[in-house]
Amino acid sequence: MNNSVGNTARLLWAGLRALLVLTVVCGVIYPLAVTAVAQGIFPDKANGSEISSNGKVVGSELIGQRYDLPLKKGEETAAPDLKWFQPRPSNGLGTNSVNTQYKLILSGATNRSGDNKELIDWVTAAKAAVVKDNSVPGHPVNPADVPADAVTSSGSGLDPAISPAYAQLQVRRVAERNHLDVAQVEKLVERHTDGRILGFVGEPRVNVLQLNIALKQLVNGS
Repeated sequence: MNNSVGNTARLLWAGLRALLVLTVVCGVIYPLAVTAVAQGIFPDKANGSEISSNGKVVGSELIGQRYDLPLKKGEETAAPDLKWFQPRPSNGLGTNSVNTQYKLILSGATNRSGDNKELIDWVTAAKAAVVKDNSVPGHPVNPADVPADAVTSSGSGLDPAISPAYAQLQVRRVAERNHLDVAQVEKLVERHTDGRILGFVGEPRVNVLQLNIALKQLVNGS
């Protein structure tokens, strides 16, 4: 009987020691080590790839933002502020209806098939809006020139980048709204166009937030 109690006590003590050691190693030492390495080698990415303007964090280069006018009375969806470059549509985003203590945006795709009527209606309406918004006197937009990312949302609904083709499509409208020369805005897009990663991964892209920050600086003459 005494041996049985003693063996049980030893097993419990061994288990407790293992729990304490693993808690310290995996729950304290390892996270601190990983955090220290991340902050030492790539602090920018470790801190969320934050983008700052005038000393203030205005967003992340990994998460897209919208550039809309204030919501007017009776409107369900705010109209886009056309003096800025516009991002991709975000039809897949949802709103938080469970824990209403916080105002959250839920990332997600539309999950509609290519022949889904609702998706077709979205794309058709988005294409008409892109053509209307970006047509300026003497330079109407050809519907055939509207790129796919201008009328479809990404898998997350939070894609921070657009294609160079979509950015170029918006150049004349942005230049006109901000009283800038078209060539100035074109150069701005060129400077903020990133190529394929390692030269072959992905597609060329333009980060909309970074482009709009540069646009604001150009408009303000800084």
